[in-house]
Amino acid sequence: MRCLNHKNTLKLYEVYETEHSLYLVVDLLSGGELISRIQSNIKDTSFLDIAFLIKNLLEAVGHMHKKGIMHRDIKPENLLLQNTSNIYDIVLADFGLATKIKQPVEEILFKRCGTPGFVAPEILAYKDDNSEFYNEKCDIFSIGALFYLL
Repeated sequence: MRCLNHKNTLKLYEVYETEHSLYLVVDLLSGGELISRIQSNIKDTSFLDIAFLIKNLLEAVGHMHKKGIMHRDIKPENLLLQNTSNIYDIVLADFGLATKIKQPVEEILFKRCGTPGFVAPEILAYKDDNSEFYNEKCDIFSIGALFYLL
C-alpha cells in the first residue's frame, strides 16, 4: 500500500505497531461501501454512473499493475465511496490478499484466494505442482464480474 498513490486506491499514511495491535492511518472516506449505496438507491443509479465507476476502478487497477501489484480480491465490498455525492468516486480497499506480480511463487502466502463469484478461473485452477502461476489478469476478470453485477 505504501507504493500506491492514486486517487482511487486507499492511501496508507502511517503504520503504528504496539505489542498487541497494528494501527494503519488511511484516508477518511465518508461515503460508505458501494454495495450498500447501490442496494439502497438502485433506481437512482444510472448507466453513466456505472461507466464512470468502472473507468475509475480500471485506472486504479492499472496504477497497481504498473507498480507490480495484483489485488486478487476485487468485489463490491472492497469498493468504498469517497463521499455521499457521487457513486463513481470510489476507492479500492482491502489489500489483504494483494501480492507482487513478479514474486517467486513459493513466497506467496495464499495462492488460491478470492471471493466466489468474483475470483478468476485461473486462480481456482492453480495447483501447487510447479504449473505456471496466474498473473494480474485475474483482477480484470473480477472487474468484469463486478461490471456484470452492476
